[in-house]
Amino acid sequence: MIHLVGSGPGDPGLITVKGLRLLEEADAVVYDRLAPEALLRRARPDAELVYVGKRPGDDQAMKQEEINALLVRLGREGKRVVRLKGGDPYVFGRGGEEALALLEAGLPFEVVPGVTSGIAAPAYAGIPVTHRALASSVAFVTGHEDPSKGRTDVDWERVARGADTLVLYMGVGRLGEIASSLVAAGRDPDTPVAVIRWGTVPEQRTVTGTLADIARRVAEAGIQPPAVTVVGEVVRLREEGLAWYEARPLFGRRVVVTRARTQAGELSRRLEELGAAVVEFPTIEIRPPADFGPLDAAIRELDSFDWIVFTSVNGVGAFIARLAFHGLDVRAVPRRARIAAIGPATAGRVREVGLRVDAVPREYRAEALLEEISGESLEGRRILLPRAARAREVLPERLRAAGAEVVVPPAYETVPLAEGREELARRLETGGVDCVTFTASSTVENFAAAFGAGEAARLLAKTRVACIGPVTAAAARERGIRVDAEADEYTIEGLVRAVVGLFAARASRER
Repeated sequence: MIHLVGSGPGDPGLITVKGLRLLEEADAVVYDRLAPEALLRRARPDAELVYVGKRPGDDQAMKQEEINALLVRLGREGKRVVRLKGGDPYVFGRGGEEALALLEAGLPFEVVPGVTSGIAAPAYAGIPVTHRALASSVAFVTGHEDPSKGRTDVDWERVARGADTLVLYMGVGRLGEIASSLVAAGRDPDTPVAVIRWGTVPEQRTVTGTLADIARRVAEAGIQPPAVTVVGEVVRLREEGLAWYEARPLFGRRVVVTRARTQAGELSRRLEELGAAVVEFPTIEIRPPADFGPLDAAIRELDSFDWIVFTSVNGVGAFIARLAFHGLDVRAVPRRARIAAIGPATAGRVREVGLRVDAVPREYRAEALLEEISGESLEGRRILLPRAARAREVLPERLRAAGAEVVVPPAYETVPLAEGREELARRLETGGVDCVTFTASSTVENFAAAFGAGEAARLLAKTRVACIGPVTAAAARERGIRVDAEADEYTIEGLVRAVVGLFAARASRER
């Protein structure tokens, strides 16, 4: 089966539920230039990914006939194929041509519609294409026809009079000619016009004007394809406060997330919800420890522990996974053992696995946790601290100083990564990054190791740096990295607020 799937206009969240399911199940994905990269990461790791995108003026791009033949070949190989197309397959997407080719080859196919940019881009720019008081009809028109025809099939005179709102796909290069044709056909030169580039993604830019001056305004702004043009009175509604997307606090900001890829999702999602373009640069990877022996020995002696202390979500997950490896679950944790967690995220994870939490410090760091659990004497108490293979010794040292016996088995280890280092260095060097976030000391250490401490400090001097708390900030400063913001609450949500505060303060200064 070949599925012609619309990926939507750019925001990966706008793909349909069915389209996403088919993408995740596909053996092969044939995708266009405008298919969101985030969606491609949802494909199976073993899926065949084939790029068939076209750029204006690219003579090396795969021809449509070759794309049709590729789909036929993959279908005849018995593969589940997703042809991932920007927007909707049947709205100026050449999906009809591909469907006819599959029909002629006798191959089964299915069309999964997508949100077309002609509706979505205006909506994200604050422009409803219809409005009961302003526009009861809308027409979708291509501004870029097949150049091999040698003629235009668009009757601009009829189009000009045929609908209240006109939505033009492509055609930025012919905008002056199109505007003149619409005016010549009877449209008022003062008709409002909006041109929206990269609609629904953080790079979105909107230029407004009238039929009389929009071509000049677009040229002055340097707007290039891909873009959608809206002509009609509904464009005025943008100025009445409907431009919700571009009003978000981090709109247009590019923020780097250095968390491990498996954990970056929550922070990336929150930043994107606030309008940021997120660049994931995982500096660490979470892996099993080199030797499970110490943790296995601790699990065999679980009944002997008075406290189990978790300092991270990773520690909770690794501990529970190791219990499962031995055929155990949370019932193996003795009832008399008390459980402490640093921070609400770690505490939440403990509760998710079915354990109670007896202590959470007001400040989410090891020193504060010590104060929280030392209300009673720790003399002779046995404490289990499953954590990363390499971590700060402050907590175990102070617990021992208080008289406790502390067992610190490695539950996992963090391995340095530096994928995409050259690209990130280029972006930092050229001012293409607005903020870099650090969620733990290990992310700082490995970022510095990836570039070299001196070079890391130099590159980060050209952007802003936000840290999740004082321990992480101290690790940055020790390496000569300037810290612009620290979270007041040492959580992902606190870090997000710190990033928002950075740019709110800057905007206030600029005003």
